[in-house]
Amino acid sequence: MRAIWRGTISFGLVSIPVKLYTATEAHDVSFRQVHEADGGRIRYKRICELDGEEVPYSEIAKGYELPGGEMVVLSDEDFSNLPLASSKEIDVLEFVPASQIDPMLYSKAYYAEPDKSAAKPYVLMRDTLADSDRVAIVKVTLRSREALGVLRAMGDVLVVHTLLWPEEVRDAAELAPQTEVSVRKQEVAMASSYIDSLAADFDPSQYTDEYKAAVEELVEAKVAGREIAGIEPQDTGGDVIDLVEALRANVQAAKEKRAGKAAGKGRQADDEPAGEKTPARRTTSRGSAKTAASDGKARGSAASGTTRRTTRKKPA
Repeated sequence: MRAIWRGTISFGLVSIPVKLYTATEAHDVSFRQVHEADGGRIRYKRICELDGEEVPYSEIAKGYELPGGEMVVLSDEDFSNLPLASSKEIDVLEFVPASQIDPMLYSKAYYAEPDKSAAKPYVLMRDTLADSDRVAIVKVTLRSREALGVLRAMGDVLVVHTLLWPEEVRDAAELAPQTEVSVRKQEVAMASSYIDSLAADFDPSQYTDEYKAAVEELVEAKVAGREIAGIEPQDTGGDVIDLVEALRANVQAAKEKRAGKAAGKGRQADDEPAGEKTPARRTTSRGSAKTAASDGKARGSAASGTTRRTTRKKPA
């Protein structure tokens, strides 16, 4: 990995030199814009609207447009001279409970690697955060943009999460139900039961990107010149009339799904190598034959006893 930032984690009189690395990467399917008729790539040119000339990247700067339409051109040097204390420091502001950070605020994640000379304070910071169930609220400037962030311990490393500023989160008040809604106790109980039936520990490795797999299969089929069958739309059953009954059906379906998975795991655990199965089958066959014979004798004896009892009752 390539470091995208170098600086120090600063809290109090302690400074920890670190490098930041982007912690995540996108594995989405990428497409190109092409001409539908012949598949040719679509190219875009950077044209100046004033002189009509194509502009190379080396001559492109950032511009801030004023309300009146006037453009203020800003260079890289202008940004480097901004009076930001967080340009070379991850400045620790305070320590707060991790549960108080709304997941809505999380933006990007970066691994923090310490310099060799700073291993001890780095480990001290990491272990202290891990034991306290708190995270550090920090300020850091990445790519000329100051951001609020969270510094937390994750396993053996420290991770910096940049956060959205509060004004960057839209207000959702108008999206909430605007009418008075009453929920019955039975509905709450069934909904809770459904949640309990699907309760599990989160394991992201068990989930797959089905869209990516489907697109890759589509591309392979196109290359091979074959068709791919589409997915039939599922019948949702119309409007839900009885919420409790719908939740009850969900609970039953979840239980059956869990039972099916458990049965599948049980069959896999019981599977043995092919060389060991043959003697077991012969033994079982002999045992089954003996059992069947014993069962036949038992049924015969029972039948005879019934006949005799019936015969004695006839004179009476």
